[in-house]
Amino acid sequence: MASPKTVYVCSGCGASSPRWMGKCPACGSWNSLVETRAESQAPARNRLGGGGAALAPTGGVQILADIQAEDVVRAPTGQPELDRPLGGGMVAGGVVLIGGDPGIGKSTLLLQALDGLQRSGATTLYVTGEESGAQVAMRARRLGLGASQVPVLAEINLEKISAVLQRQSPTVAVIDSIQTVYSDQLTSAPGSVAQVRECAAHLTRWAKASGSAVVLVGHVTKGGQIAGPRVLEHMVDAVLYFEGDTHSRFRLIRAIKNRFGAVNEIGVFAMTERGLKGVSNPSAIFLSQHADPVPGSCVLATLEGTRPMLVEVQALVDGAGAAPRRLSVGLERDRLAMLLAVLHRHGGIATGDQDVFVNAVGGVHISEPAADLAVLLAIASSLRGAALPKGFVAFGEVGLAGELRPAPGGQERLKEAAKLGFAIAIIPSANAPRRGDAVLKALTIHAVDRVDQAMDLLRQIATR
Repeated sequence: MASPKTVYVCSGCGASSPRWMGKCPACGSWNSLVETRAESQAPARNRLGGGGAALAPTGGVQILADIQAEDVVRAPTGQPELDRPLGGGMVAGGVVLIGGDPGIGKSTLLLQALDGLQRSGATTLYVTGEESGAQVAMRARRLGLGASQVPVLAEINLEKISAVLQRQSPTVAVIDSIQTVYSDQLTSAPGSVAQVRECAAHLTRWAKASGSAVVLVGHVTKGGQIAGPRVLEHMVDAVLYFEGDTHSRFRLIRAIKNRFGAVNEIGVFAMTERGLKGVSNPSAIFLSQHADPVPGSCVLATLEGTRPMLVEVQALVDGAGAAPRRLSVGLERDRLAMLLAVLHRHGGIATGDQDVFVNAVGGVHISEPAADLAVLLAIASSLRGAALPKGFVAFGEVGLAGELRPAPGGQERLKEAAKLGFAIAIIPSANAPRRGDAVLKALTIHAVDRVDQAMDLLRQIATR
C-alpha cells in the first residue's frame, strides 16, 4: 500500500510546495512551511475556489451611483465596551474573528455577550470545541449566569455543527474555537492550515447566505498573531484582539479590521469574580497613583480610534556601563532611539552614556507618533530629577528636524484632559484650540513649534 503523499503548506498564506524550503515561494516568509498530508482532489463545487463565489452577491453589473446604500442594522450585545470596537453591535450576516492569549477572557466575554443577546430576544448558539457542556455550565455559574437560556453545543465536526445551525438558524452563533473544528471532507488534523481555511470558509458562506452573525474564536501564536493561514483574517468582516497582561485585572479589546465600523477602536474591561465588566472611564486606570508628582512621569493625551484617553508615560534615566540600554514597554521601541537623537541635537540634552527605560502604565500599547513629546518630557524630567507639576498633560509628534507636528483630534484630547481636572498642557502650535471654548477655560495651554521651546518650558514649570 502506497504511503500517503505529503506536501508542505505555508502557515502564513496557505500556499503549498512539494518539498520543504526555508522561504515560502509565495509570500516570502521564512520557516513557515509545515509538512501535512496532501488532500484528495475534490469536485470543483466543493473546493474553496468554486464555493468562494458564494461569498459575493450574485447579479448583473450595476452602476455605483444607482446602487441603493442602506445602513446596517446592529444588535447590541449588552456589553457597551464590546459594542464599541464592533462599531455598535453585531451585524446580520457579519463574521467576527476574535483572538487573544489563553486565559485572557475570550470565552468569558462571549458567554456574557450571548446571555445579553438572549435576554434581549435574539436567538443564540454557543458551540464549544474545547470544553464539555458541564464545563461551560460551571463557568456560567461562576459568572452568575446559572439561569441563562443560551443553547450550548459541544461538537467539533463541521458537518454536525452545520446541521444544527441550519436547523436552529440563530441570530448570533459563537464557534469556540475555529482551530478545533474539522471537516470529514479533509483528511488533515484539526487546526491544520487546510482545515482552518475550509471550515472558516464554510461558516462564512453560511453566515452570508442565512443572515446570521458568526463569531470565530482563534488561537494565537507565540508572536501574538492569530494561528492559521493569514487568509482567515481577510475572509472575515472584523478582527478583534484581546490585549493585556494576564497578571493584571484589566483587559483591552482592539479592532484591527472592521468592514462595518472604525478600526483601532478599543474596549476596556476589568476582570472581576463575576466576569468581565466594562470600564466607562479608562483614563483612571492608566494614570498615576502617586500622591505627589515624581520625576520621570508625564501624562499623555492619546487617541484610540475615536476615544480620547489619558495615559501615564514613565521614564527612568540611569547611569550605564560600556553599552547603554534603551528599553521601551508599551511604546514603539525603534522610535525611542530616534527620539533620543532628536533630544540631543535639538533639545541640548544628551543621554548617550545613560540607560533609558520607557513604560506606558497599565499595560496599554501606544503606537501613534503623538506620544513623542510626552516621552521626551518624561526622559528630560527623569534625567534632571525634576517632577512635572500635578495636572500636567502633553501630546505631539516630533520630527527629525526638531519640529512639533500636529496630532489628529487635538480638541478631543484637550477636552478629555480638562474634564479630568488637568490644568497645564504643552501641545503643538497647530493644535492650539479655538478661542471661546468654555470647556478649555480652566486649562493653561502652551503651544510650541519646536523641541527646544518645549524643553525651555519644562525648565520653567518643572518642580524640584
